[in-house]
Amino acid sequence: MFENILENVAMQTPLVHNITNYVTVNDVANIVLACGGSPIMADDLTEVEEITSICSSLVLNIGTLNARTILSMIKAGKKANELGLPVILDPVGAGASKLRTNMTFKLLEEVKFSVIRGNISEIKTIYAGSGLTKGVDAAESIEDENINEIIQLTKDLSIGTGAVIATTGATDLVVHHEKAYIIKNGHPMMSKITGSGCMLSAVIGAYCGANPEQLIDSTAAAVCAMGLSGELAYQKTIATGGGTSSFRTHFIDYVSKLDSSLLKEGMKIESR
Repeated sequence: MFENILENVAMQTPLVHNITNYVTVNDVANIVLACGGSPIMADDLTEVEEITSICSSLVLNIGTLNARTILSMIKAGKKANELGLPVILDPVGAGASKLRTNMTFKLLEEVKFSVIRGNISEIKTIYAGSGLTKGVDAAESIEDENINEIIQLTKDLSIGTGAVIATTGATDLVVHHEKAYIIKNGHPMMSKITGSGCMLSAVIGAYCGANPEQLIDSTAAAVCAMGLSGELAYQKTIATGGGTSSFRTHFIDYVSKLDSSLLKEGMKIESR
């Protein structure tokens, strides 16, 4: 289903410009390398346009937002739009503070995004214009009882923004206009290491950078790939008597070992 997407990443080694947060930046760089891309982290206002110009995609992550990076994100985003590059937004903690919420909407006003990836509370904050989140973790989850409501909400948000909307948690939704994927890969231990969401957004950047004409499928493939790698990493961690640190290492290992045949065999996805 997604064979050509992974093959294009492997063949092209997309260069992904990440303006991301300093808590997870090392793991973000390593996961881009593991999935077949090449990371670059540059957030100084005087060079972001130049760096963006040589890249395949841009990922903007507001996890450790500050006054300096706000301007850099807007400048880099506008340059990426000018060049027609995929731009991914990770609105970490939108709704948790006025700065994060206001900056999310400022970015949406100034930059056209190809993909917006967040947990359900972050996505609902964008949809509603305000919201309540518990730090950077989801305030609620996607369940069988509310999944149709959330699919419709994200379809409306996708139509309004023009972006693919990836809502991630125990169950993941990837939606673009009237097309929706429901993905049930992953393991709860992924929430026990910091940065799994940040890493996913960067992998989406790599997949979309190599497949700019297949944004929804590239996003869904990245979500499946990361979830499946989490499942396999948990199995290896338990088998070796490890804990969360071992899980993090095995997680990156499995992302680096994943190929299209393994993904096809292990992905849990349906379309609506």
